[in-house]
Amino acid sequence: MSKLIAFAAIQGGYKVVSTAEGQLRQILSEMNADTKVEFPNTGYYLPVIYSLTGMKVETLEDLKKPLEFARGLLPPHVKGKNHLPYLGPLLDAGMAAIFAYEILEAIRIVRQPDFYFSQEDPDLDAGKKWVGPADDVILRKRGVEFVDGSAPGFAAIVGAAPTSEIAKMIVEDYQKRSLYIFCAASHNGTSVVDQLIEQGVQIGWNTRIVPFGPDISSAVFALGFANRAAMTFGGVEPGDYKKILKYNKDRIFAFVNALGDIGTEWGVAAAGCVNWGFPTLADTDIPEILPTGICTYEHVVANVAHDEIVQRSVEVRGLKVTVNEIDIPMSFGPAYEGERVRGADLYVQCGGGKTQCTELVKMAEMNEIEDGKVEIVGPDITDLKEGDTFPLGIYVQIAGREFETDFEPIMERQIHHLVNYIQGIMHIGQRDISWIRVSKSAIEKGFTLKDIGVVLHAKFHQDFTKIVDKVQVTLYTKKADVDKMTDRARAEYKTRDERVDKMTDESVDTFYSCTLCQSFAPNHVCSVSPERTGLCGAYNWMDCKASFEINPTGPNQPIKKGECLDPVLGQWKGVNDFVYKASRGAVTHYNFYSIVHDPMTTCGCCECIAALLPSCNGVMTVSRDYSGETPSGMKFTTLAGVMGGGAQSPGFVGHSKYNIIQKKFILGDGGLLRMVWMPKMLKEELKDRIEQRGEEMGCPDLYDKIADETVGTTEEEILPFLQEKGHPALDMEPLVG
Repeated sequence: MSKLIAFAAIQGGYKVVSTAEGQLRQILSEMNADTKVEFPNTGYYLPVIYSLTGMKVETLEDLKKPLEFARGLLPPHVKGKNHLPYLGPLLDAGMAAIFAYEILEAIRIVRQPDFYFSQEDPDLDAGKKWVGPADDVILRKRGVEFVDGSAPGFAAIVGAAPTSEIAKMIVEDYQKRSLYIFCAASHNGTSVVDQLIEQGVQIGWNTRIVPFGPDISSAVFALGFANRAAMTFGGVEPGDYKKILKYNKDRIFAFVNALGDIGTEWGVAAAGCVNWGFPTLADTDIPEILPTGICTYEHVVANVAHDEIVQRSVEVRGLKVTVNEIDIPMSFGPAYEGERVRGADLYVQCGGGKTQCTELVKMAEMNEIEDGKVEIVGPDITDLKEGDTFPLGIYVQIAGREFETDFEPIMERQIHHLVNYIQGIMHIGQRDISWIRVSKSAIEKGFTLKDIGVVLHAKFHQDFTKIVDKVQVTLYTKKADVDKMTDRARAEYKTRDERVDKMTDESVDTFYSCTLCQSFAPNHVCSVSPERTGLCGAYNWMDCKASFEINPTGPNQPIKKGECLDPVLGQWKGVNDFVYKASRGAVTHYNFYSIVHDPMTTCGCCECIAALLPSCNGVMTVSRDYSGETPSGMKFTTLAGVMGGGAQSPGFVGHSKYNIIQKKFILGDGGLLRMVWMPKMLKEELKDRIEQRGEEMGCPDLYDKIADETVGTTEEEILPFLQEKGHPALDMEPLVG
């Protein structure tokens, strides 16, 4: 490392910290010291400062302490001497600047609370493109993708490429590799975000191109996202800076691409990222930092050609990614799953209430089908004109020596994701309520319906090699054919649903583990049974069974129940033995059907969290897409912080939405009859099943007796409602005593 880069970056640290000090003095002269400071809808205060120091910033006055801490990290000036080319002082200066950048962004939000448009899909028509810090709903939704490997890492791009075409090329190459792209800062009056908009590329969380903010300080949101992942999914305690930074180096595969001239402020930001183990690759001639110390790979790499920067970045960070090469005219990958086909770009569509669109997967005998055959029965898209609608039936036949009829619905659910992975195609729904929209840009590139069949054939073979030997796809586009196929499909759906709904925990001798989240929460072990789906909502017992058949060494392993130790609370010796081993001795046992007595552990991926409400003698639950207050006194984000990360927390338990209406839901504590509060949108989503379950339990009007936020968000507010309605929980045995 040269003296030049050390001096320049450290000077940058002094400059950034001084700027933050000046802005803090200025805002304190204008506003009260107790003015609230927060990143909206997060439970982690200012996350970088909080995670690394434990300091909770809640007011303007609270900003003084971390800013003083940042000033103390700066290496002392020695008159007449340059800083020595050692990594330690450089890293300290970088960390000081990162703290200062987070403080500058907090001050910006206090001054301009509407500056950032913190939603999944930025409204570009309204002129807003910067999303700011990810709120906790997005963190948990998107964080799961880092857990299950569908997002292997992220590229933080600062500045702008020489042309918008180059910017698009770089970003689309990252998208093909399923990475997230976090964007900040500008160069020569423009940014990568501006260049992508110019090229007609959709930006936002939904396409994995995240426009954090216009300044280099906005890049701190990427580091905050990484640190919050460590606390949320990994259970790392705030203030344990060594574990936080090591967690990021080992588990969050990220790096920085600096496009444009790197001044002192960019340089010190790059130095700060090295603390996380995130290297910087630049397209300009800057001093390099080669492997020593923190990283076992390059820290700073210079003069990387634009057509090589993606591959070089992946290699330097040690990322293992697979590019899906499928013979269709469009790009393909998970990054396109959230792409929207809006009215202005719509060419044709099917389903969505306008026509019938149905999907069905069926097992076939080996001699019945021809592998790779894709047949279109009826007109293709090329026979339609812009604005047309058409019916569509997607019929997939799969043959395999180890394929079973149980796998049909699992494969069928893949159609939604795989069709969505096609650039320029939007797919919503499944079964007989699917909706597909095809963009003009896809048509211009040569898309036809055959490409859907090509994708399904290729991906079923790639992803399910063990059970798939042959795949044949037929696409029906004549109304009579689609209607006939739909009648058959609905009969199949009914048979499947009845079979799954009739399964009980007693009817099987094997449960399944799910340890996907152990990459983030090392001690967590999710056990999935027929009557307790995975708490993330993504895996049921059948899914896990199929997953094990497909990948015997994967995250879904069979668990022999063994001796039943408690049929009421739901505890088995075989499960305990498995959990103890899989959690590395951290968890000795847990109960499937209780929130009070040794409940199952919870990671940060759960769809819902249930909590005791002692005054109401019942429980509440809250889904992660509800950001308001709850009668427990905690929002979802706070609850998740209390009992996530693989913790076992009596009085709290994570679960899926569907688990609420399963027969064994907290049955050891009284079951669904204990439910006294849930968010209105969740209650309405499950209305039919709550009414059905209530009737089965002898309370047909249970739905009407459950309070929501329109009634109140404290126990004191909802108790009179429960008393007036005669909620059954009030007459049950005390939950605590």
